[in-house]
Amino acid sequence: MIQIQLIQGVTYLAYYMKCLHTFPSCVNIVRYRWVHLYRQVELYSTKQQTELVGNGNLIERTRNIGISAHIDSGKTTVSERILFYSGRISEMHEVKGKDHVGATMDSMELERQRGITIQSAATQVEWKDHCLNLIDTPGHVDFTIEVERALRVLDSAVLVLCGVGGVQSQTHTVDRQMRRYQIPHLAFINKLDRTGADPDRVIKQMKAKLGHNAAALHVPIGLEQNFTGIADVISMKAYYFDGAYGEVVREESIPYDLQDICEARYLELLEALANVDEQIGELFLEEKYPSQELLKSSIRRATISRKFVPVVLGSALKNKGIQPLLDCVLDYMPNPREVDNWARLEDDNGKVQKYKMETDPSKSFVGLAFKIEMGRYGQLTYLRVYQGTLKKGMWLLNTRSKKRIRVPRSVLMHADKMQDIQTAESGAICAMFGVECRSGDTFVSEESPPYSMESIHVPEPVISQALKLKFESESKKLSRGLWRFQLEDPTFRVEYNEESRETIISGMGELHLDIYVQRLRNEFDCHVNKQNPQVAYRETISDSIEFSHIHKKQTGGAGQYASVKGRLIPLLGEDNQKVIFDDRTIGNNIPREFIPAIEKGFMDAVKQGVYIGQKISGIKMMLDDGKAHLVDSSELAFRIASRTAVQNSMREIAVPRILEPIMTVEISAPVEFQGEIQNTITKKRGTITGTDSTEGYFILECEVPLKEMFGYSTTLRSMTQGKGEYSMEFLRYDFLPIMIQEQLMAVYQKELEEKKK
Repeated sequence: MIQIQLIQGVTYLAYYMKCLHTFPSCVNIVRYRWVHLYRQVELYSTKQQTELVGNGNLIERTRNIGISAHIDSGKTTVSERILFYSGRISEMHEVKGKDHVGATMDSMELERQRGITIQSAATQVEWKDHCLNLIDTPGHVDFTIEVERALRVLDSAVLVLCGVGGVQSQTHTVDRQMRRYQIPHLAFINKLDRTGADPDRVIKQMKAKLGHNAAALHVPIGLEQNFTGIADVISMKAYYFDGAYGEVVREESIPYDLQDICEARYLELLEALANVDEQIGELFLEEKYPSQELLKSSIRRATISRKFVPVVLGSALKNKGIQPLLDCVLDYMPNPREVDNWARLEDDNGKVQKYKMETDPSKSFVGLAFKIEMGRYGQLTYLRVYQGTLKKGMWLLNTRSKKRIRVPRSVLMHADKMQDIQTAESGAICAMFGVECRSGDTFVSEESPPYSMESIHVPEPVISQALKLKFESESKKLSRGLWRFQLEDPTFRVEYNEESRETIISGMGELHLDIYVQRLRNEFDCHVNKQNPQVAYRETISDSIEFSHIHKKQTGGAGQYASVKGRLIPLLGEDNQKVIFDDRTIGNNIPREFIPAIEKGFMDAVKQGVYIGQKISGIKMMLDDGKAHLVDSSELAFRIASRTAVQNSMREIAVPRILEPIMTVEISAPVEFQGEIQNTITKKRGTITGTDSTEGYFILECEVPLKEMFGYSTTLRSMTQGKGEYSMEFLRYDFLPIMIQEQLMAVYQKELEEKKK
């Protein structure tokens, strides 16, 4: 790869040197090409040395990082600059560029059309003798599964924050995901060239809203249109970014008027570290200053242990601050050996034990498939290697399916481009071609125990829509497309309603489903339209119910007999999306071999409720007793008895309850529209939880039922003259008001009666 880049670098340099006489303005480009070529020569030399030194060194010089943030914070622009300055690409393009090319990591045509990231994209770059495996993730909450599975396999992350918007709704979601997978990260406050940018306010929000122990490593030299560079409070140097593309980093002394501010930020940094690091704490109490080496090692320890979040500054669009960001990734983010990864192993008695993976290429292989893509040439499986070495042609065992597979082809990814490789060692992120599996499957070598890595958290869909084909002859295309999308995206669900004869798709939001409908049209030439969106309501109970049911059926020969007795108990609060089966039987009134059948009957019953035909959740079935017949009892009889007992018990409830999804909504608009927007949210049964304002704009945080948010983007645009925007994410399920609940139940009962006629 680097050899090809060297040839390209020489070609570009020769071309621009030839143009220099005619176009003197090319001097900055020529200067950059010399720097770029020198860096590639240096990287090539380093790579040759790495092969001689050995693999251990390479692992310690590897960083697996993700770029995550709220939508429109500049993640993809940051990724594009990283690729350019590291020499991975020779030209930069913008997310919504005038040249109609688009950013490198947004390789899908829909991403370039809409100017958003839909799928996470992986690449590998080299920076100062280090290898960086980089994953750029979407910012929109509808594609949150892409962030989930990326953070599941990464060792660290860069949290990008807008210098104007600060901590926004999706920032909270990303922060929760980082906490879930224990991901150390640093923060990059972007867009300091924009009007209203204020990094100090953003850091205060990080502390107050996210609970971060954060401190700035940089001080901006100017803000908004006067933003020209950054001052490093550790080295006490000012950095400016010259050249046509900000490729030349110029180091100078800190401007006189910023020295006091830099010293104040330095003391704030020491104070933040003193609270979590003993060495700095002792020096802080003695009023002594640590050396630069000691301070950097302290920041690294505290960051890796997730006790501290270093904050760096810049503006990716204006090509400022990206090189220092990369330096901080090398200095403060962990290598694969510094992160503990655990696998589970079930013994013969069914007991699960945890085993720590060793980041050692010589050990037996263990890897996790974290993403699936289906293309014209077959399935592409993204893989994180946790232990051992992946080799082309080796045999692996899928510990879920127990199937042996052979690795026909292994590749390194660069967005949608591939580079064939022979091996991938511990800590690497690569991909396999031609391997059938699911997202979340664990692969091990034949000599390894059948380990299973921790699965990826998959949120439940909150919205459904029916699809209607314009031409019935395209049904095979529709089936093929929906099958592929389900395989790639665990949050995208498809089911066929036998009664209405409709194909129902479910996902995380309107945009989520819009994208897949558009892909059906573009990629499968399938003329399909959406019907009215449906909310994923849930049926539940509010009080405990006792049940006792006997299933008895006598025909010629052996009959059917099963008796079950127990209670249905409501699960409230955060558990109202769960369904739990609890066997409390004592003795042998019900033989043990029939207990799994009773649980299956319970799971059958919760698939479709009796009030409005939606799934049942927030319920626990406690089986207390029952009775079996020596001849007539069977698994089928107990399964039917369990299902009927649940359904009949819920029909007898005096006051049934239905749950609806509640969304966290964040609205940003000019201040003059604040009153009107608040009134609209109140009419939509929303609850306002917080407000903030800056530079003529206000930010409204509220909780609104999903049903009320359909079509709100059009309403908001017309209300604010196109200046307002909003984002939302799923928060919880809550009880539907009785009046609306009765209307839904009446409509459902009417539909059932019409179908019976």
